[in-house]
Amino acid sequence: MKISEYADRDMLAIDVANQIAGDLKTHLLHHDSASIAVAGGTTPAPIFDDLCAADIDWDRVRLMATDERWVPADSERSNARMIRERLLVDRAAAARFLPFHVPARAPEDVLAEVESMIEPELPLSVVLLGMGEDMHTASLFPGVGGLEAALAATAPILAVMRPDSQPEPRISLSARVLDAAISKHLVIYGDAKREALERAKSLPPEEAPIQAVLSEMTVHWAP
Repeated sequence: MKISEYADRDMLAIDVANQIAGDLKTHLLHHDSASIAVAGGTTPAPIFDDLCAADIDWDRVRLMATDERWVPADSERSNARMIRERLLVDRAAAARFLPFHVPARAPEDVLAEVESMIEPELPLSVVLLGMGEDMHTASLFPGVGGLEAALAATAPILAVMRPDSQPEPRISLSARVLDAAISKHLVIYGDAKREALERAKSLPPEEAPIQAVLSEMTVHWAP
């Protein structure tokens, strides 16, 4: 794990966007396509604002969320909505987006269908993750039912998570898929998350799910 520190969040956003663009360009030099999974929420949005304008062969890029809340695609809580509004614009509008949510169906009922769409794009070329102060990443929350299976070396591509702390079910890439990405970036802000990351390094993944994906991770931190 490598930690890069920045004076402010604007500098972080610009640099991380440049690094991810470089990762994708490098991958595309040797492959027909590249795949990237990105976190939702507010943390990565400024990065997307810079990344979307990068001069990349975006029509060869496959884009997905690391996880998705089981809400309609037009919901304010939808990661897909945020990705479409902040990343799938400008030059990046040419990328192919792979959505996880299927309307009017339960998450357990669509796993095989969605996994068949994701599997040809593995291993991921790039993953961009966030982390909560509880040390969760994607939708892998400490103590949630099904976490042990989602952390297993033989885990399926996707896992359904139903954390008590959240208002809706979630579907998440499993730890093995996230950890196997060729280039891995984690963005965290503030002292509380920096301290949580330090704690996670000495805890088992069941207590600190982020620990399962820290190998060869580049961590980007700003106050």
